[in-house]
Amino acid sequence: MAKNDSMDIIMLALPRWDGDYSSTAYSLAKEFSRDHRVFYVDNPFTLKDFFSNYKSRQIQSRKRALLTGSGIYTKINDNLVAVTPKLTIPVNFLPEGALYDKLSAINDRILFHSLKRLIRDYKIKDFIFINSFNPFYGRHWPKYFKPSLYIYHTVDDISHSKYIHKHGPRLETEEIRRADLTFTTSIELKRLKASLTKNIYYLPNAADVSMFKDSLNGKYKMPEEIAHVIKPIVAYTGHLDDRLDYDLLKYVFKANPDKAFLMIGPSSISKSLYDELAAFENVIFTGKKDISELPKYLHFVKSTIIPFKCNTLTRSIYPLKVNEYLAAGKPVVSTPFSEDIMSFSGTIEIASNYEDFSNAITKTINTDSPELIIARQCAAEKNTWEARAASFWEVIDDYLK
Repeated sequence: MAKNDSMDIIMLALPRWDGDYSSTAYSLAKEFSRDHRVFYVDNPFTLKDFFSNYKSRQIQSRKRALLTGSGIYTKINDNLVAVTPKLTIPVNFLPEGALYDKLSAINDRILFHSLKRLIRDYKIKDFIFINSFNPFYGRHWPKYFKPSLYIYHTVDDISHSKYIHKHGPRLETEEIRRADLTFTTSIELKRLKASLTKNIYYLPNAADVSMFKDSLNGKYKMPEEIAHVIKPIVAYTGHLDDRLDYDLLKYVFKANPDKAFLMIGPSSISKSLYDELAAFENVIFTGKKDISELPKYLHFVKSTIIPFKCNTLTRSIYPLKVNEYLAAGKPVVSTPFSEDIMSFSGTIEIASNYEDFSNAITKTINTDSPELIIARQCAAEKNTWEARAASFWEVIDDYLK
């Protein structure tokens, strides 16, 4: 079956469509919606989520759907609809066993009640079901739920993901074994999961290249946070979490007083660490920014960094940001944390120690040129979401036949 045939997609993903940072699942959903109806099912909010984050934008915008089950659809574009299930029971704190499984089954009944309604309301017949890195839901399928194809999509090493490693490895193993096929976002993940299924494919991350190319060509007013800066600006975009090497960052901040370091994204690090980093006079934190805002910041940036630790977790990461940086024409300095990032070694600077990382930032600023900018953008052009969707359908079409 060709990709332009009428095949709907129901995608259950761990990241929510309006989350704090861009995600692989939602980026793919938007790309798929160019040719297909896509129904992006929110990772369900639990009762604990509801009460502990009651005043948050995400809860308030969904309150009616979460409590009453009405208004569960949010139309994002003509072909893309977000679906909000009702509140579920928090179970992650429980140990593996009968109680966990019983409550998990109740949660699935809540989820599939929304999916049954979705299938009826939108008259869905032939559909693909994609579970993107959320093996905690959808374990117990009702008889009426019959996708033409079930795909599991893994994007990180779940055994080393801080908040989901308790039950994640066991449940992900179940889903990969049950799925018709599995896609992984990194070479290491494919290697790790290959023993669970023979139907496994590498589908690396990408970028909205056209949007980030505007960073170079667009006309932007300097954002307020950096309007006072006269030093060369070096940027990091993304979540400040346990993937980053904060000792490396502190070394780089201290070694480069002639540069300003712009940290764009939400933070989940401790207050004490955040305060320690913020104490450097050449560091600017902006907090969370929508992905559509990033080009206007990158427009004023001289170099970018990916200061990840080199460990078991990061070994499985293909970062979205590398192609975003390159599409914006910006130099990139990274640690050698994964096989995927090493595949960019001819295009970006890779430094294995603190001193080399710091020196590479200066080098990229001093040696940048129009020719290098074009080369970076050409590299990014090979890694668009459109290209990834095409690769996806090449695999899927054979299965659907």
